[in-house]
Amino acid sequence: MANLTGTIKGLYPETLSPEQLEKLRGFKIQTRITNEKYLRTHKEVELLISGFFREMFLKRPDNIPEFAADYFTDPRLPNKIHMQLIKEKKAA
Repeated sequence: MANLTGTIKGLYPETLSPEQLEKLRGFKIQTRITNEKYLRTHKEVELLISGFFREMFLKRPDNIPEFAADYFTDPRLPNKIHMQLIKEKKAA
């Protein structure tokens, strides 16, 4: 039973020691920084996500998972993203 309590204790941040909380905070900050750097160097990710949301809000599908599957498996999508990247580079 002691092991179970120890395991459960580790699942809840309010039960972490101050040192563990500081490590967790540092990890979260570093993860956000790393993710931000990645997104800034991969404009295509932003184009994929913003394009998906734009289409979803315009079409307002009833079945969002099916819509997402169709959107992201569209064979024309890579070319659309490529063309948008070219267009943005020319505008810059």
